[in-house]
Parts: sequence; C-alpha cells; structure tokens
Amino acid sequence: MRPQEPVFEFPLSFAAGGAGGRVHQLHAQLRAAILDRRLLPGARLPSTRRVARAYRLARNTVIAAYDLLVAEGYVHTRAGAPAQVADLGARPRPPRRRARAADEQLNGYWRRTAPAVAQFAAAARSTAGFRLGTPEHRLFPLDIWRRLLTRSLNRRADAASFDYPDARGRPLLRAAIAQHVSFTRAVSCSADDVIVTNGAQQAFDVLARALVTPGRTRVAVENPGYPPLRGAMAAAGAHVVPVAVDDEGLRVDRLPEDVGVVYVTPSHQFPTGVAMSMTRRAALLAFARARGAVIIEDDYDGEFRFGLRPLDALQTLDRDASVLYVGTFSKSLFPALRVGYVVAPAWAREVLAAVRTCADTGGNAQLQDALGHFIVDGHLARHVRRMRRLYAERRRALLDGLAEDLGPWLQPLPGEAGIHLATRIRQRSAAARLIAQAREHTPGAQPLSRFALGAEPEPGLVFGFGCIEAAAIRSALRNLARALAREERSCG
Repeated sequence: MRPQEPVFEFPLSFAAGGAGGRVHQLHAQLRAAILDRRLLPGARLPSTRRVARAYRLARNTVIAAYDLLVAEGYVHTRAGAPAQVADLGARPRPPRRRARAADEQLNGYWRRTAPAVAQFAAAARSTAGFRLGTPEHRLFPLDIWRRLLTRSLNRRADAASFDYPDARGRPLLRAAIAQHVSFTRAVSCSADDVIVTNGAQQAFDVLARALVTPGRTRVAVENPGYPPLRGAMAAAGAHVVPVAVDDEGLRVDRLPEDVGVVYVTPSHQFPTGVAMSMTRRAALLAFARARGAVIIEDDYDGEFRFGLRPLDALQTLDRDASVLYVGTFSKSLFPALRVGYVVAPAWAREVLAAVRTCADTGGNAQLQDALGHFIVDGHLARHVRRMRRLYAERRRALLDGLAEDLGPWLQPLPGEAGIHLATRIRQRSAAARLIAQAREHTPGAQPLSRFALGAEPEPGLVFGFGCIEAAAIRSALRNLARALAREERSCG
C-alpha cells in the first residue's frame, strides 16, 4: 500500500505493541512537540481521521491520545472546531544544574557586554534627530544606483555573477575599493589585499575569529569606545582590555605588554572625535613591532574631513605588516547597503578569506558589481563631495549653537571629521540633570558613559548631525538651553 503523506512537520514513530501502547506513544510524542514548541500555542491539530489514515493507526487510538492531551491541559477543544494547542505561558526554566553549565560555557565578559551592544544597536535604529552614525539618505543618487543595479542584473553573459561569489568579493569591487582608499586615504594596497564583507561588523567578526584564541588572547580597546567591536571580540572568547583615550587618542603608554591585538579609530576616535596624534601613531606602531601585536584600524567615516589635511592612516605608516585596515560604506552611502572591507597584509589574506567563507559564502554579486561601477564611474567621489558640504553646514550649526546657547554647560571636544561631535559637560555635578534634559530636547544624543567600560568617564554628550537639518539643530539646542536655564532658576 502506498504510504500516506505525514500530517505533522516532525517525525512520529511507533514501536510494535497493542492499541494501548500506541495511544501512549502518540500522546508522548505530541506532548513533547508541544513542550518543545514544535507545535506552537494556537496551532490547529489535524483531524483524528486524517492522523489515523496517515500513520496507519486506529481512529480510536488517535481519539484516546487527543483526549489525554485535553485532560492534561495541553490541548483545548470546542464544539465544531478543530483541537488547538493551549497556551502554556512562559516556558519552564531549565534545571538549575543545566542552566549553570550553560552559563559557564558563555564567556563572562560577553554576557556583560551583550546589553551594551543591544542598546547601541537600538539607538542606531532610532528615528531621533541627533542619533549617531546615520548619514543623510535623502540626497543619495537613487536613479543612478537603480540604473547600475539593473545593468548588473541584465549581464546574463557573465555566468560568474549568478554563481557562488568569491568569499573575498567580486573582482570589480575589490579593485574599485583599492583605488578609492589609495586615492582618498593614501592606503597602499591592490585588489589582492581587499576582502569584502557584509559591513564593518562582519569584518570585525571575521578578524575576531581569525586573531583570537579563546580564553588566551588579550585585545586592547579604546575606552570609551565602540561597543559592537568589543562584542565581536568578547564573543570570540577574547579578554577585552579597556585603555583610556585623551585629546591625542589612545594612551599607548597604558597598553599592557601582553596584548596581542589593539583596536583603534585613529582618524576620528569613536565616540570622542579626537584624532590620534602622529606621536601616538608612531608609538603604537613601535609597540606592535616590539611585541608582535596586530593593530585593527577602523576608519569608519574618514571621507568626511572639515579641517586641515588628515594625518596618514596607520596602514600607510606601517612597515611591518601589522595593520589590518577596516572600512565601510555605511557612512559615505547608507547603512542598509551592508558593504565593508578589510585591507589585509599578505600573511592574513588566506586565513581571512577562509574565515569569511565560514561566515557565509560571499555577498550579493549584483550589488557588489553595481557598487564597483558606482565607485569607478566617479559617482561615489561626487556624492562624498556633496555630502561633505552639507555636513559642514550642519556641523557649523551645531558648533554655533553650542557656543551661543549652551556654552555655560557644554564644551566641544576637538575633532575635525565624521558626522558626530562630542562635548564635555563642564560641571560634573550637573551631568545627570543635563543628560535628562537632553534626552527630551535633543533626542538621539548619547551620554559618553554609554560607550565606556569600568570607571565612569568624564561626563559628556555626543551629538550626531548626519540626518538632522541645520535649522532643526539650532532650534533643538536653543530649546535645551532654555530648559536648563529655567531649571537653574527654579533650583536657585
């Protein structure tokens, strides 16, 4: 006899035995499926006739099993309607011993870091005006982008664009990135040095998997610093070591001698905005050379400079192949593009490509080709020039508002790049009150403490200006100043 098609999306098996034995076998398997949430609350159970036919059971056997489930509260029925899985409420916690064992398997630092990473991600997705890391998308040349995507999709003669892509990225995009960073950031590289990733975060994840030996590798990070990078390193099992920053960038003199990896944002420190001085850059490269350490250089928004000529990238100054340079198009174009890259020294290329393959077997080939043409045809450079002028206007509005309206309370930190600006709260005793008012009048602005590990840093606020217009910036800062003045008068 031809077997019937199963009616459940999980296997049921029945050992030889009488009708009573099969009742209990069917009941036990369905109860386990409900407890494991393979059958979700509200799911309708198939009719007893259909189950009996599909699994070659007597219908009375299925009815008896269903009746047991109803009696135990796993299933409820009503006249004229199919039986439904009951809502059992919260799933029971695992036994204490098992929960403790699972907890011990998690890296302790990662458990403490995960909430900060989630909080950072939620703030980035916010629609608040002063949110960090979000560029202006309304001026993106969508018609050009649509045309390039269509052209990439129509290239049917290129069979490779429909196959699994190279884990390192499409050749056109890798060559375009090498050209772009060589020209704009003086990064010395060729297409062979470039590995394309799904955003900078995947680049950090790939680097963490390649560079970290769980439980042994110590990774120095800036403090305050970028929470998602710390999360990637902690998830890989690294011991994360926070190192202070000042107005010259990372305090290289405070690096522990046993760190194997150092993460820095030298062009525009996140979140303070300061640039690492040339003296510190030379000291950091000397540290890496003397101890065989590796440096991860994150140049997340280096295209947007508003002051003097930028200092050379660490990768440009490196003579010992110790710097892995990470870039992204999330700030120069838009975050949803999800394209980042690593410029890697020769010794790291093969390992990173292999790890990248483990993460996924390559990105979107058509999107990568479209982005490659977007860069090669000059559209990226034109867009960046246009956005640089716009961001300069917004930055000026922010600085003017801070000076004219909020001078008694906030002092801008030195910084000549990027699409956010950090400030120092002048009176530590007023920090909590000021941050509470900022939450109401300048939504999206973040306290510096949100990015710090360990001891409370000098209190401050960070304002993003990528997606808020100049007039709105001035209005919001004026309202914040008025609220602070009113509060001071009422307290006085």
